[in-house]
Amino acid sequence: MRQAGLLVVSFIATIAILSGLLAVASGRERSSSSPSSAAAAPSLAASVGAPGPGVSAPPEVSGDPVLVGAGDIADCDAPAAAETAKLIEGIAGNVFTAGDNAYPDGTAEQFASCYDPTWGQFKARTRPAAGNHDYETKGAAGYLGYFGSAATSSDGQTWYSYDLGRWHVIVLDANCTEVEVGGCGPESPQGQWLAADLAASKARCTVAIWHQPRFSSGVHGNDLAVTPFWDALYAAGVDVVINGHDHDYERFKPQTPTGATDLERGIREFVVGTGGEALRTFGIEKPNSDIRAAVDHGVLKLTLHPSGYDWSFVTVSGIFSDSGSATCH
Repeated sequence: MRQAGLLVVSFIATIAILSGLLAVASGRERSSSSPSSAAAAPSLAASVGAPGPGVSAPPEVSGDPVLVGAGDIADCDAPAAAETAKLIEGIAGNVFTAGDNAYPDGTAEQFASCYDPTWGQFKARTRPAAGNHDYETKGAAGYLGYFGSAATSSDGQTWYSYDLGRWHVIVLDANCTEVEVGGCGPESPQGQWLAADLAASKARCTVAIWHQPRFSSGVHGNDLAVTPFWDALYAAGVDVVINGHDHDYERFKPQTPTGATDLERGIREFVVGTGGEALRTFGIEKPNSDIRAAVDHGVLKLTLHPSGYDWSFVTVSGIFSDSGSATCH
């Protein structure tokens, strides 16, 4: 469907600029619409403020399902995974991971010693994605051994999908040189599976999760290898993509696989590499980047309504937040 929207990003800074670690873009955008297809305008808010005495989870406002998580999570040499785990403790719902679950090599020992004491408490409600560090152990054996069938399709592939409420959730493996012959291309086993899965889904709203982002202003930058994912998802009208890999938080305007703004059919991408591993500064700002921050670890919470979604990026200290809502295509 065509979407009419009003995009407003408000930013309040009460601290000095933090050496390039925080950047916020603000502006107004409107897409054309016919009177019969007008939709509620998406609302957005982002803020930076002084840390409070503690951070509590945003209150639940409805019975709609919640998807919460991040990527780049557990390192025994870093305490932040335990801190982001405390955030998830207060948020009921399904947990996602966006790859790089256990550092530095994704071994069985690192999953047992680093991931399990922190995010492992949510294992029963977690559906993960694999990252490049998980593949530092051959065949991602530590990752697959830890998560088991929660990390695979019914036939044992490292990509899969499931339904959550009225939404369809797709989890892909963007470690294109590690997966079966063909990598991430449209003719690869994964590409063919994705096309069939999208065709079979009857859901209006869809979110896809994997590790390496197609678009990123972080150190790694854009990853062209996952463009075939974007091509298929955009053609099918998918609404949201969630990635990790760059150790920061970034939200993009809805856009096409080539990076053109598209407020009617575009996919909104979130980079959430803030689960616990050390944060990094940004590289070159990419077009359509709405907001960027690498000032605190945190998790992304999506509340999945039947025809739209709310997002909230919740940080450990409360020094930064980002929230908004949008209607599905």
